[in-house]
Amino acid sequence: MIDPLAISQTPDRVNQLLSEERRRRRVMTGRITAVLVLVFISLWVTEMLNGARLAEGLPAIGTIMSEMWPLDFSRWKQWIGPLIDTVAMSIAGTALAVAMSVPMAILAARNTSPHPAVYQVARLILNTLRAIPELIMGIVFVAAVGFGMLPGVLALGLHSVGMVGKFFAEAIEHAHPEPIEAAQATGATRMQVITHGVFPQVFPYYADVTMYRWEYNFRQSTVMGMVGAGGIGTELIGSLRILDYPQVGAILLVILGAVTVVDTLSNYLRRTFQ
Repeated sequence: MIDPLAISQTPDRVNQLLSEERRRRRVMTGRITAVLVLVFISLWVTEMLNGARLAEGLPAIGTIMSEMWPLDFSRWKQWIGPLIDTVAMSIAGTALAVAMSVPMAILAARNTSPHPAVYQVARLILNTLRAIPELIMGIVFVAAVGFGMLPGVLALGLHSVGMVGKFFAEAIEHAHPEPIEAAQATGATRMQVITHGVFPQVFPYYADVTMYRWEYNFRQSTVMGMVGAGGIGTELIGSLRILDYPQVGAILLVILGAVTVVDTLSNYLRRTFQ
């Protein structure tokens, strides 16, 4: 709150503050306008504003949806194994990501990295892993280790390191400095400082990120079957190839139910670790 006495004594300062406020508003308005222009251009280039084309496609979507009914659950027993494989793939991929992300986060955080060069290299590795899509990694690993869940786990895990490691590193950088300084004052080693001064602060956030990433990896596991990585996605792609839309609809409904269960379990685990 501005002191009236200060206003009367320092009108130039008040005018300066008002001028700075107007400048900040102009800058913010310019940034918002630039973003909106970019969004409009993107919508135009991708033909999202092409109403005629969208109107032509809607009836086709409706036709496909109608061909899914009635849903065909006749092969539901054959989907149990692939569905379990999908869950296992998502859990294993998330576990691999967390195991690799913790040490990478320590190296990629400014306040725990042993050297600026190590920090830059660790950040570059995280950016590289994050930039390569899971499906591309899946294709590479299928070619390297063959078909099955293993290439799916490797693809999900390594891609997740790029994002999970980044979140973990940022959590370390935002850790409150007082516990860290207290640990350092006792003569603790660098690893002891990280263990006792940093990890207790960031563990709840780590748990949240891990659960969110598991939810994401489960959804991605369902499409890894496109590249031969197994799971329920293989059944879905097989039904799509023969245009068996009733089974496609049934598998999609099964996947939706599984995603709901995973989300519910993830929320429960997230509350448990808070």
